[in-house]
Amino acid sequence: MKIRLSLPNILTSMRIVMIPILVVLFYFLDVEWRYIAAAVVFTIASITDWLDGYLARKLGQTTAFGAFLDPVADKLIVAVALVLLVEIHASAALAIPAIVIVSREIVVSALREWMAKYSSMRSVAVSVLGKVKTGFQMTAIVILLGCGPAGLDNPAVILGYILLYAAAILTIWSMCEYLKIAWPDLSKGMNMPTKGDD
Repeated sequence: MKIRLSLPNILTSMRIVMIPILVVLFYFLDVEWRYIAAAVVFTIASITDWLDGYLARKLGQTTAFGAFLDPVADKLIVAVALVLLVEIHASAALAIPAIVIVSREIVVSALREWMAKYSSMRSVAVSVLGKVKTGFQMTAIVILLGCGPAGLDNPAVILGYILLYAAAILTIWSMCEYLKIAWPDLSKGMNMPTKGDD
């Protein structure tokens, strides 16, 4: 099967390529500005997240491969960044919103897959709530990556925590919206396949 190589798909693929670069900068670059460098890489990745979707619509280059890869790339780089931050801060205060955000992504991904197969509502458009959540989440991660191991005596870290908790609250809210949309089909008591049938 031939995959169409378009600019939006290249930008999306770049986000995945940036993941090992982010990890190397964060852990192995032995310079004082390594955390700033990691934050810059994540910022570039966040910009490509907006840009690839915009260009796909503007240039009429939306593809099934791009529709699949875009959310995968987003979730991967966010999950990796959160793991890095939880490890360096070793704090329940940071682990809690990180767990909420990653867990929500797993639930919503599973729900979307279920809806595509079994629900009359095959897909759900990204809401304004989801975009606000993403904005808070990306900004929080950029700030916290740039601050490195700095503690809560740093005002920037406090701002990062506030934004991350706001993103966690919004992520639960948006998950509930997805569940509400899918609930009429989820509650029908359909004869669904068992685990062995997957």
